[in-house]
Amino acid sequence: MRHGEVENPTGVLYGRLPGFHLSALGVRMAERVAQHLTGRDITVVVASPLERAQETAAPIAAAHDLPVGTDARLVEAANVFQGKTFGVGDGALRRPGNWRHLRNPFRPSWGEPYVQQAARMRDALDAARDAARGHEAVLVSHQLPVWVLRCQVEHRKLWHDPRSRECTLASLTSFLFEGDDLVAVTYAEPAADLLPAHLRAGARPVKGAKGFGA
Repeated sequence: MRHGEVENPTGVLYGRLPGFHLSALGVRMAERVAQHLTGRDITVVVASPLERAQETAAPIAAAHDLPVGTDARLVEAANVFQGKTFGVGDGALRRPGNWRHLRNPFRPSWGEPYVQQAARMRDALDAARDAARGHEAVLVSHQLPVWVLRCQVEHRKLWHDPRSRECTLASLTSFLFEGDDLVAVTYAEPAADLLPAHLRAGARPVKGAKGFGA
């Protein structure tokens, strides 16, 4: 699961920075997904150590009388632009100081390599599979690591246009195993009706939109 919306009025790329919590809407998203998962055979709930992921996991864990575990392998991708604004229409691509970080989009040169993200996420996925064997687990992470993991298991290229990611706020990317074998990947958006219009499928990026980070 990707976490819900975050309170981020200044529109910074918050990355791994502490102190970024769910907004009121983000809390509603988390509660919606918890309702969606009512009746599921969930025996493990694990989240990234970042506050927004822990807070998203909390209502799911509570609904199943479980603790929220923490797995650092689910954390957001490292990014050199963390703490800065770097969005549509803010001129970031025109700043010479940023150019050296943008030289290789295939690695990428601005942050944690895609292959590294995919490897740690797969390790976390396999650990949750083993912990919940015969049942279901919920892992709460962040958009880019979830999407890169999906690309890896579906044998896609890891480098991509960020606009092509099918991993919206509070979405569920589900990995089905038979024994140790991954046999299917599915995707759902239980909180789709709560999404701001510019984040819905097919919407164009909005200049100056804030508070909708990874």
